[in-house]
Amino acid sequence: MRVLLALGGNAMTAPDGSAGPADQQRAIDGAMEHVAELIGHGHEVVLTHGNGPQVGNLLVKNELAAHVVPPVPLDWCGAQTQGTIGYMILGALEASLGRRGIDRRVAALVTRTVVDADDAGFTRPTKPIGRYLTREQACRLIDHGETWQDRGAKGWRRVVASPEPHEVLDTPALLTLLEAGYVVVTAGGGGIPVVRTSDGTVRGVEAVIDKDLTAALLARAVAADALVIATDVDHAMLDHGTPHARPIGQVTLGQMETYAAQGQFASGSMGPKVDAAMRFVRGGGSRSVITALDRITEAVEGHVGTVIESDTAPAIFER
Repeated sequence: MRVLLALGGNAMTAPDGSAGPADQQRAIDGAMEHVAELIGHGHEVVLTHGNGPQVGNLLVKNELAAHVVPPVPLDWCGAQTQGTIGYMILGALEASLGRRGIDRRVAALVTRTVVDADDAGFTRPTKPIGRYLTREQACRLIDHGETWQDRGAKGWRRVVASPEPHEVLDTPALLTLLEAGYVVVTAGGGGIPVVRTSDGTVRGVEAVIDKDLTAALLARAVAADALVIATDVDHAMLDHGTPHARPIGQVTLGQMETYAAQGQFASGSMGPKVDAAMRFVRGGGSRSVITALDRITEAVEGHVGTVIESDTAPAIFER
């Protein structure tokens, strides 16, 4: 199977959220053991990943140095973190594959994602990023063109656009690498956000793209057999946080859409993952899976996880 695997932020940081260089390297080393296992089972893998903690680190550097050098824009932050995380994944995955005697080449591709310049998020940004600052600190960054909001007792926080992804611009290069036999790391953090200009060129914009939505878009573009969204739980849950909580196993797209319409999935956590998983199947994909990182091979082979299929698809397994 060709699998588009989307790794969440938990794969890039320590269990307590620490994101120092050593923490990140240990987390990525561990994550790549699971990816290598999936490849070892004969599956073709395209790998994408989050970059929230890494971009957060760069934003702090922006804030602390704003009185000395201008802050770098978010598209630059995305490009930098794609390069850094891609580099770390290359070494870790090559080592994991080598220990298993698997001869596969790995490549990391710096990737741009096209968004609509007229997306409402650019005029009414709502996506909070980074840490809380005092009014004085925030005003220094407002002077550099950033948008900050007063969040009361916690302080001020930056808000940016989170536009809908429309196209992964570098898909042709990705397909070339896949045809040459590479395992490809791509579209990290949802891709570097760019818009098309009137003359047909593209330019970067200040935005954050949801990486799971880009993963769904990319999975269709590369004709993936499955979209697997790796997180820190085995399943999505119904009635999460209540005494009646129960895992969701294999469901049809229609059933999952009903659960989503009932407000079962929180917008800040499981909601975007469920949305992306449904989009892939709704757009013609075979199936989507949401499960824990350490169970991705079992999930792809139909033994665990929340599995979403089209309403007419045959059952993979019984629960």
